[in-house]
Amino acid sequence: MTATRQTPTETASLQRRVLTVLFGTQILGGLAVGIGIAFGALLIEDMTGSSTYAGLAQSLFVGGSALVVIPAVHVTERFGRRGGLVFGYICAVVGTAVVTTAILLGNAALAIGGYFLLGSASFAGLQARYAAADLAPANKRGSHLSTIVWAATIGAVTGPSLAALAERGWNGWVGGPQYLGPTVAMGVLCLAAATVLFVFLRPDPLLTARKNSGETQAPKRSVADGLRMARANPTVRTGVIAAALGHFVMVGVMAMTALHIKHGMADPAEALSVVGIILGLHIGGMYAFAPVIGRLVDRHGPRPVLVAGTAILVTACATAGSAAVTNHVQISIGLVLLGIGWSAMTVASASMVTGAVSPAERPSTQGFSDMVMGLAAMGAGVASGPIVEYLGYGMLNVFCAVVALAVVPLLLGKVQAPTPQEEAV
Repeated sequence: MTATRQTPTETASLQRRVLTVLFGTQILGGLAVGIGIAFGALLIEDMTGSSTYAGLAQSLFVGGSALVVIPAVHVTERFGRRGGLVFGYICAVVGTAVVTTAILLGNAALAIGGYFLLGSASFAGLQARYAAADLAPANKRGSHLSTIVWAATIGAVTGPSLAALAERGWNGWVGGPQYLGPTVAMGVLCLAAATVLFVFLRPDPLLTARKNSGETQAPKRSVADGLRMARANPTVRTGVIAAALGHFVMVGVMAMTALHIKHGMADPAEALSVVGIILGLHIGGMYAFAPVIGRLVDRHGPRPVLVAGTAILVTACATAGSAAVTNHVQISIGLVLLGIGWSAMTVASASMVTGAVSPAERPSTQGFSDMVMGLAAMGAGVASGPIVEYLGYGMLNVFCAVVALAVVPLLLGKVQAPTPQEEAV
């Protein structure tokens, strides 16, 4: 029996509902991710006594975001976007339980492992942008997608500062080891996001898009199918590589900024508050300008926006990398630019990848893109610690600027004409 397709009016009404639900959960998820970014490197350095190992906190955070894609794609194929997003947030809740246990036991290895699961919250936040694009008209895909990217601003900007507040509040009410408060707060926020999505993200946008396109009987795909699509489709391949390099640069610089600031302060105990403010500004740059970027993508296409994003990333590295360790203003400006450059790369690449494939091919192709993003950022996190340890924060920024420029040959190469599917989907 063939499923009944929705009318354009019904689809538009459902899309408004989807955007509303995703907007709310992005606030919760943004708060959780902001908290996790703020205290991760500090926690691991305190537990291990090493800046090199501290980089593992961020690398495993993004590594978890990358590898959770593999089971999440299967969940999304079977249950739609709602199932995949809930799965991501529940994995993060489990991660907070592991990190809490590690803090109570003083076990650094367990904390590092738990941080891997915490990255699932970042995965869910990134995948939400694709959920916003499933039912969006082709000429508004960038705007709808960027609206959900922007929604994370409300939570993510305040998340790092909330880490310090949660720490003080938990110590005042309950007591216990340092960093326990932020860990518990992150778990509560992820659980709340999962609950809202499970209850209210109905009908599912991906399953509805498939129904409307007549692809409800499409074969189930995996991340491996996304790899095959990237090999066969130059547009997909360009989008995947641009997203990965942008994420590499952002995580590589951001992961070590907290420790760079801490090492330059006379009173390291105040580091969490200062880091919270600066990383809050950085995360604001990541999300606050997304609607403007989305409109630019809709008007000019993703490729020019990717070129601009690359230029902004290089400028960010030059600004942050040349700042004195005590010049928190210049470091903040560099981190804000880093966030804006990341936003341009993320929004434009997601629009490029989504527009190049059919609804049946989206979970596997988008999942593959996010997995490559996460693995690239994991590599950045692993490399950033030793680079800062032996060469310094400035050289880390030089290295990341060179990585950003690696996408330029692809972006300036011959532009492939869009297929009828890319124009219509």
